[in-house]
Amino acid sequence: MEINRNVTVGEIVKVNYKTAQIFDRNNIDFCCGGGISLEKACEKANVDISALLPELEGAVQASDPDSKYIDSMELNELCDYIEKRHHSYVTDNIPFLSEKLNKLCSVHGDNHPELFKVRELFEASAGNLTAHMKKEELVLFPYIRKLVNYKNNGNPDSTNLGGIDAPIQVMLEEHQAEGERFFEIAALTSDYTCPPDGCNTYRITYQTLGDFEQDLHRHIHLENNILFLKALALEKEIIS
Repeated sequence: MEINRNVTVGEIVKVNYKTAQIFDRNNIDFCCGGGISLEKACEKANVDISALLPELEGAVQASDPDSKYIDSMELNELCDYIEKRHHSYVTDNIPFLSEKLNKLCSVHGDNHPELFKVRELFEASAGNLTAHMKKEELVLFPYIRKLVNYKNNGNPDSTNLGGIDAPIQVMLEEHQAEGERFFEIAALTSDYTCPPDGCNTYRITYQTLGDFEQDLHRHIHLENNILFLKALALEKEIIS
């Protein structure tokens, strides 16, 4: 892949996920903000694109079989992968983080009042992500699987196809909201840095929160920059 000023950030990360680390270091949003060109992303983040281009070119040339494998998946397979890998991760980690944040507020809240805001933000994110994933699992993903079935097997009735852009737009807006929420959590926690007086529970909780955010970034990237774009194109192809 040729890296130039006009290619989108999301397309670069789709080809090789290792570039996500480069974008993270330069405060460039590759998941929720992956739809803009590299040039616009660098302008927004006040990054010298001439210095960033060689680094990205080097990273893209390296092998990344995971990204290649994911990009080759049928969309129904990608839906399954997202549910099994990322939706289950969110569901499994919410109870642990909720419990530990409650404990930190109880034990360390007097010296670290920011913990109460972190807990508030995380609980809001937990509730919204749970509802968000249900909408995907019960409505959007089944429709995408229907599109794949139509493409592969044909279907005499295509009158109920169309309109995927509206639910996808809702998903994009909800992704943006969660991205902004975790940006605030990261700022409040100094990028998940345990304070000097923090206990082992404090350290583990912050580490898990950071891991949760990183998983969310990849989760959103897979949907925004791969699944949704391909689903929109597939629906358009079938209807036309």
